[in-house]
Amino acid sequence: MNIFPYHSETLVSALSKKEVLNQLGKVTFEVNYLDRRSQQNREAIFNGIVGQSGFRISKVVDRGDTFLPLLLGKIEETPRGCILFLQYRFFPGAIFFLSFWSIILLAGAGFYSFFQPNSTYAVIALTLMISNYLFALFFFNRQVRSSREIFHKLLNFQVKE
Repeated sequence: MNIFPYHSETLVSALSKKEVLNQLGKVTFEVNYLDRRSQQNREAIFNGIVGQSGFRISKVVDRGDTFLPLLLGKIEETPRGCILFLQYRFFPGAIFFLSFWSIILLAGAGFYSFFQPNSTYAVIALTLMISNYLFALFFFNRQVRSSREIFHKLLNFQVKE
């Protein structure tokens, strides 16, 4: 388990770059969240964009999930297939959420440590900050595992832990 909400991996595939992009393109749909009709495609496994040299996707979910990873992929062609460089990380909104509450709780701990000395409140604020971070990290890593399994099955890779 990483101490930061970030995971990367490199995969080597016997499929060509074009085949990988076509396979991803078949199950990835760009969703307009303001139009309900675009959200009702049951074939979609991923939401996002598949481009000429890479992709930016996330797993399709039925309800919002703050800890869902954004999967950024870059594909480079080789003579015998391709190499996929994958990065799993938080969406910008989740980074803002985690940073905001960490800063607020750290400021509270500092306030109760230096300006209004009360060690109980300072420890509570630090404990909440650490708990919030560990909670986010746990659920992020859980979602990364789930997204990895789906991605690997899609491209016929073996999942090894």
